[in-house]
Amino acid sequence: MADVLFLALSVLTIGAAIAALELRSLIYGSIALMGTLGGIAGFFILLDSPFVAMFQIAVYVGSIAVLILFTVMLVKRELIFKKIEDPKRKLAGIGLMLIIMVAVGAIILDSGVKTITTDSAPVDFREIGEDFLTYYWPALIAMALILAGSVIGALVLARREDTVENGQRTD
Repeated sequence: MADVLFLALSVLTIGAAIAALELRSLIYGSIALMGTLGGIAGFFILLDSPFVAMFQIAVYVGSIAVLILFTVMLVKRELIFKKIEDPKRKLAGIGLMLIIMVAVGAIILDSGVKTITTDSAPVDFREIGEDFLTYYWPALIAMALILAGSVIGALVLARREDTVENGQRTD
């Protein structure tokens, strides 16, 4: 049963990641990104780590992906980035991705993952929570400030009005 769930989550996560990259609409791409991040949270649940899965959902799906959606909606632009249709660039990107995947796979296989013993007791999620609140609170505060700055930047971009003066467009 776990293998079927892993395969389903893999298909969902990879499919949503591809959709996030290939969809022309930034809104739908952001929603596909939320699906990708949700699939990664599903992997944490399969690894019997519900605390990290809920943290993944709260921080990434709940904060960052929603921030991206609000930013895209507030900017009021149809196309923020111009998509360049060049088949050579697409093939180069696929080739680079394959090279990186093979390199990372070789590093993982040579790292000695198979020799790791799992005789130790699992870490309690309460200890992880205590570590977050004891040792990693500055990083959490910095992340909150960065998110707040991003929201303020999105509001400034949304508030800006493009005006036409004397035949000249000002941005």
